[in-house]
Amino acid sequence: MNDPKTLADRIEDLLPQTQCTKCGYDGCRPYAEAIAAGNANYNQCPPGGAQGVARLASLLGKPVIPINPDNGLERPRAVAFIDEQLCIGCTLCMQACPVDAIVGAPKQMHTIVKDLCTGCDLCVAPCPVDCIAMIPVTGEATGWDAWTQQQADEARVRHDRRLARQTAERNAAEARAAARRASTHAQAQPGAPADVAAAQASITQPASAPTDDAEAKKKAIIQAALERARRKKAEMTEQGLGPRNVEHVSADVQAQIDAAEARRKRIGIEPDAGAGNGEKHDVTRNDDDQSAR
Repeated sequence: MNDPKTLADRIEDLLPQTQCTKCGYDGCRPYAEAIAAGNANYNQCPPGGAQGVARLASLLGKPVIPINPDNGLERPRAVAFIDEQLCIGCTLCMQACPVDAIVGAPKQMHTIVKDLCTGCDLCVAPCPVDCIAMIPVTGEATGWDAWTQQQADEARVRHDRRLARQTAERNAAEARAAARRASTHAQAQPGAPADVAAAQASITQPASAPTDDAEAKKKAIIQAALERARRKKAEMTEQGLGPRNVEHVSADVQAQIDAAEARRKRIGIEPDAGAGNGEKHDVTRNDDDQSAR
């Protein structure tokens, strides 16, 4: 109990592993470390519910207290659902899912593997066409009554594997970048070997016209897909259905939306024409209306 790392491990074992970030941290492990270090309270996990608070209180030798409403409310667990008619295959939901519960490919329809979904709802906000809804699946059961230790353990394994894969991909990208820099430096030196110069030319001087054509085609395809989705949204609005999941979004989730918009702007895709006309997500937290992650 005096070892912060050991205490963090024991705290993490009691968390539901939804990786929803509602606690204010990037996942269950960072939250556990913050509790162990005294930087966070033990009542910041809505998915764990009142029982989760009681479990942590027992471990820490502290009194049971209510869940902090600033982090959300205990509620039935939900599972994400993707509307196939609206999905444009942008992959932003896949990038947001912390447990790899979404299957799909670029420009292809995505789907949720419901048995793997933790109900974190992090996939909802990044979706540019509002095609994801969170559907409660546990009736009136909430907290640990709506979740099992086996589900938590399996979600934890998937999350850890995802982090390991992302780290490996990041290291590989950095290694490639370092190799390109080294090759550039070698080429710049007097008497650089011909094979180094040739290798550098193949890396840094690809044919510009095919690359430009490919980028232009990619932008056109994405833009066309977004236009089709916007027309579909307009039709739904005329029918009184309208886009979903656009109200009561937290500041953290709004930051994800802004980041997605920034990415689209960087590759030259126009923002949704509806932005600024009432379709921008409201960043005011309202956990009574927002599905649990």
